[in-house]
Amino acid sequence: MRAKAEQHPGGSARLAPGFVVAAPSLRDPNFARSVVLLVEHGTQGSIGFVVNRLAPVAFKDVAESIGVEADVDMPVLVGGPVSRTGWVVFDPTEADEALLEDAVRVHERIAVTASRKALEALGEPTSSKRRLLVVGYAGWGQGQLDGELERGVWLPVALDPSIVFDCAMEQRWAEVLRGAGIEPGRIISNSSGLVS
Repeated sequence: MRAKAEQHPGGSARLAPGFVVAAPSLRDPNFARSVVLLVEHGTQGSIGFVVNRLAPVAFKDVAESIGVEADVDMPVLVGGPVSRTGWVVFDPTEADEALLEDAVRVHERIAVTASRKALEALGEPTSSKRRLLVVGYAGWGQGQLDGELERGVWLPVALDPSIVFDCAMEQRWAEVLRGAGIEPGRIISNSSGLVS
């Protein structure tokens, strides 16, 4: 996986790295009111992680299930419906250089890795507090996300690392929209898209 910025058809917004936010009309239970950290968007498809849906499991239980000792309480999120792979999303400015060997820098303040070594290191009580574990990911095939953007299913929004690490989970969807100048309570959706 490599972070890649491209232009959205019909506009100049860079999609990755960035957020795509579910429009109110998106009713798919996997994505309703979701905020997706989009880490790759290219001609072959797109990959991201939902960053506002808590998983019904504790980090210690996940770590124990794969034989990793963990003495921290790290959020575990449902990153999307594809795969059951675990990814650590963390702030690379607060991480040991050894952690960055197997990581992909998405942004100067966001990196992702599926490395077991990183999972072990981030499970230490002295590790960065700006990290979370996502299980699964959101994936789109070639041209699929562009088509959904054109239909108004998703709204592209600039990346703000504070949303990923500092904003309360239940407020992320509304805060990302507000950060883009959209008041969530004033959005009216219809089958052809959004009217604000």
